[in-house]
Amino acid sequence: MSQQLINAELMPSQLTAKLDGFMHKIQSLSEILHIDLSPFQADHIALRINDTELAKLAHHEWQKQGQVISNAQINGRPIIVVAFDQPLQWQHWSIECLELPYPAEGKLYPEQSWEHVEFVVPSNADTADAYLEDLKGHFPTLAEHWGELAEKGVKVKLSSPKGEGERLNNPTVAFKYKGVCIKLHPHSLKQIVASEQSA
Repeated sequence: MSQQLINAELMPSQLTAKLDGFMHKIQSLSEILHIDLSPFQADHIALRINDTELAKLAHHEWQKQGQVISNAQINGRPIIVVAFDQPLQWQHWSIECLELPYPAEGKLYPEQSWEHVEFVVPSNADTADAYLEDLKGHFPTLAEHWGELAEKGVKVKLSSPKGEGERLNNPTVAFKYKGVCIKLHPHSLKQIVASEQSA
């Protein structure tokens, strides 16, 4: 057991204990966005770690909680995906995977802890702009209040992250607010990893 991880409060048991508080923040953000995510799959939860050594230690500890199903280079750094043996449960959601990115050079997060949850909102869109239009169709109240998000301090980011060899586009719309982030995308991480492995 790593004292460094314990000191940084990044051991799996410590982070699991923080899950409830973090998910309440996610729930509050969904209310600010006027979107009801209850019918959708909470696909995975992501950690943010600033130090490469700590990321290696966390990688070692978290893989004891399941199976590493992907170790892809995305934007020049490894991003590890662990499929849990026992999904993390919160209310009616069952979170199947952990995303653990190694630190990006020159980027420091204010807190090393849980950072975002990604939900699967199905769509055939293959660009982030088209996906955003689909989301506004799915969630008319989001579209209705779109102009108010910036005033409330919500940052919106569109991206299409892709690992080497992935066949499936997974455009992403991220909503960031006060240190937490909800990301929406059309395909689950497991589908993306499967597309990578069939390449």
